Amino acid sequence: MVIIYSNHAKEKIDERKISKRIIENALMHPDTIINSRAGTRIAHKLIRDRLLRIVYRIEKERYVVITVYYAHPERYMEKK
Repeated sequence: MVIIYSNHAKEKIDERKISKRIIENALMHPDTIINSRAGTRIAHKLIRDRLLRIVYRIEKERYVVITVYYAHPERYMEKK
């Protein structure tokens, strides 16, 4: 599937120095996907000790990435 990055996402990816290769891998192989509001989804991928969160939606067979950031896993992941 094609991946499109919003202007906001492009800015944040550069600012946060997150590789598009890592983002693409996380979208194709997420640990979890959360359905959010208004058709938005959040893909989670645990990378070492950080949780990569990708906020996106699917439009016409394309991923449209809205923003991307690292977070503390304990804030968003269910404890086992």
